[in-house]
Amino acid sequence: MDRAQTAATAASTETERTAETAETAETAETERTAEHAAHGETVRPVNDGTAGPAPRADPSATPPPLRPRYPLAAWAAGLLMAVPALVAACRALDTDAMTPVPQLLSLLPWLTLPAGLALLLAAATRRRTLTFVSVLVLGATAWATVPYMPQAVIPYGLPLARVKVITANVEFGEGTGSLADAVRRERPQLVFVSECDRACRSTLVRTFAEELPHYASVDGEGPIGSILLSSYPLRDWREIPATMGMPGATAEIAGVPVRVQLTHPMPPIPGQVSLWKRELGRVKSAVAAAPAGPMLVAGDFNASQDHAAFRAILAAGGLQDAARRANESRLPTWPTEGPLPPFVQIDHVLVRDFSVRGVRVLDLPGSDHRAVVADLDLRGPR
Repeated sequence: MDRAQTAATAASTETERTAETAETAETAETERTAEHAAHGETVRPVNDGTAGPAPRADPSATPPPLRPRYPLAAWAAGLLMAVPALVAACRALDTDAMTPVPQLLSLLPWLTLPAGLALLLAAATRRRTLTFVSVLVLGATAWATVPYMPQAVIPYGLPLARVKVITANVEFGEGTGSLADAVRRERPQLVFVSECDRACRSTLVRTFAEELPHYASVDGEGPIGSILLSSYPLRDWREIPATMGMPGATAEIAGVPVRVQLTHPMPPIPGQVSLWKRELGRVKSAVAAAPAGPMLVAGDFNASQDHAAFRAILAAGGLQDAARRANESRLPTWPTEGPLPPFVQIDHVLVRDFSVRGVRVLDLPGSDHRAVVADLDLRGPR
């Protein structure tokens, strides 16, 4: 009986001890949790059944970099940037280089579109270097499209005479009738006509025998023929040697000798870029060798202001593009035939010692060019 009581007493004591131990552990755990909570820590269980504080997050740690994505977009952005980057670089270096650069320079303002699309694609890929390069390419392309204006002395003398000029390419003579209508309507004093074949020449000389009785011409069929019609007497005829006719002369305007020159070099199509450069170089040499004084150079230059060979002519003769002076840069004159509207100005009127009152273009049905009309004032000495 005593043994049974003793065993029961021992079991009861052991149970109480176990309960106390569990209660003590629970109390300790509660106190530890409260202590860690006061320090901003959390408790998490570990594999051995014990709990410990979780490590604090380091606020100075750098977040992981964004992972590049869309690899095909990155390739597309690079391809879209290639042409604008090449053309903008050649424009900045003042060179026409070789095919396909001269042809692509005619599209320079439009190359901001693929450059802008390349930037959007580069940004989507999250590639920082590619995005930075695309920003540079877009900026360079946009800078290159700013209208060119050479430094020149603007004449301030009194106006001596008002002169209206028309320059037109009549495309193998097909636009002769349209040009004749424009001349009747506009009543210019000087008309520069490219691709004027023998029939075109005969029609214009006969039709305007009274209004424009003086002329200098190069006879030829197809694109070779050209004629310069004038209401002023012409002397000192000179022709710039070229595949297509480029006649010139000296006009007497209000008693002042004015050198007038028609230009029509070969176009820069693949395979004849060297010839195009050579013929524009001859125009440059001719205007550089001309005597000081007023000058008019007009025609189909087959070059835009973005071509280095064209800008070299301006610099050599101290000339300025009348359209630029009239704040009408990039008046598109070609091509008027085909699915696309005209997108480049290759027909120009260049002036020296003239002020410009206005420049506009006229459609010429039958021709793939628009005509350029410039209203000018011949200025006397300052």
